[in-house]
Amino acid sequence: MDRFMIHLKNAGYLPHDAPALLKKADQLTSELNAIIRDTRVSKRYLEFDVSIAKEHLDLLVEKLGSIGSLDHARHLVEEEIEKDDALESGKFYFNSERFWECHEVLEGVWKKTYEGEKDLVQGIILAAAAFVHYQKYENEICLSIMNRAMQKLANSTGKYHDVDVDEFKKKISDMIKTGKIDTFAI
Repeated sequence: MDRFMIHLKNAGYLPHDAPALLKKADQLTSELNAIIRDTRVSKRYLEFDVSIAKEHLDLLVEKLGSIGSLDHARHLVEEEIEKDDALESGKFYFNSERFWECHEVLEGVWKKTYEGEKDLVQGIILAAAAFVHYQKYENEICLSIMNRAMQKLANSTGKYHDVDVDEFKKKISDMIKTGKIDTFAI
């Protein structure tokens, strides 16, 4: 089996719909030899984390068509990416609300950093991970992880590869204080 991230166009679903969408996707694909691990809802996409034989991907997408039309599918494979490219990809994924992919690509950066930069990158990874839980309507978990992100970001300030760290921290802090979660761009 191969692993894919399937992004369907979101036609009005909200994060609280994620559990019902996962159940519906499981029902629609029950006769396929597929595993749908997770469903996440962003403003633009319905994200399905799927394992299926590559030759059956089109059939799976067809079955999911009653939920939404395909925007894109990405075959997930282990990649070695240069740091600057990985950071650019991480920002793209974060800004596209593809937080799971952001988390994954930035982990490769994190493994190659030291001291203060390591904590900063881990703070961004934790924020992305928090938003993954928000997209699954697990808001308490999201806020808990946001607190952990703030701990990692505590000593970071200024700009990091065009990310305004102070603004990033302020937005997370505001969410923690108010309990109102909303995605943002970096």
